[in-house]
Amino acid sequence: MNKIFDCFKEALPTSWKSTKWLLKLMIPISLSVTIMQHFGVLAWIATWINPLFVHFGLPGESAVAFISGATAGTYAGIAAMMSIPLTMKQASILALMIALCHALPMECAVNKKTGSSFWEMGAIRIVMALVCALILNIILPDMPNRYIYMGAEADSSFTEVMKTWGISQVKMSLMVAFIIYSLMVVQRMLEAYRLLDPLSRLLSPLMAVFGLPKHASYMWLVGNVLGISYGSAVMLELEEKGLVTREEANDVNYHLIMNHSMLEDTIVFAATGISALLLITTRLGFALILVWGRRFASIVIKKG
Repeated sequence: MNKIFDCFKEALPTSWKSTKWLLKLMIPISLSVTIMQHFGVLAWIATWINPLFVHFGLPGESAVAFISGATAGTYAGIAAMMSIPLTMKQASILALMIALCHALPMECAVNKKTGSSFWEMGAIRIVMALVCALILNIILPDMPNRYIYMGAEADSSFTEVMKTWGISQVKMSLMVAFIIYSLMVVQRMLEAYRLLDPLSRLLSPLMAVFGLPKHASYMWLVGNVLGISYGSAVMLELEEKGLVTREEANDVNYHLIMNHSMLEDTIVFAATGISALLLITTRLGFALILVWGRRFASIVIKKG
């Protein structure tokens, strides 16, 4: 019990620091999107973007959420999503696009440290996000129910818009604080009870299914539970010890760019109403397609 109590206690300062950092990012983006929507800027953007995004079943305004997520990260994308009126189908498609293609500058730089190309990693994630949106728009049934919308009604005055926005930010801040703290507690428990090692050994047979080296299970688990940054740190350590080659680490990167931070990303999106099953299966499916497609292409090139 003492160990569990320590996990909850130790998670407080870290989660508070992370929450403050995220809210400093999310709140200005949410405010900007709200103001742009009220004064018609998003409508103007939509007229230019809509010819492309209509193929994804998305309104042109949603490009702001996609760009926010791709550049600043998942939480920035969600903040923008909740400031735009969307149906659940549109929100699901946009959530998957952001899940596949978020925080590109930072995460591609991390990938580069372990031997992958910065530009190739970024290009693949953008293309895969667009392909995913096209497919989901075709196969997903209509879901007319509204996604969480924290903005004011269209005919509201600017004062009413700002009042509604302020109340929504309090709600969003509390939700973010709770999610981050919960994730930090889980992370502390995994470390305290040393669960990553036995879990990675249990998952090692799955690596053959994923098209990855058998001993890559630890890197895969860390990347999926804690994210690309933590996963790459582990890869670098294993490379330095000679336990994995740079080529093997690069192979794992191709999987992780499609399928990482599954714990955090899934919980965060699911908390806003997006299907956890859809998120997990789609991301895992794209990871399998990318890794096995790359291996098949390599075989064809060698034979040619």
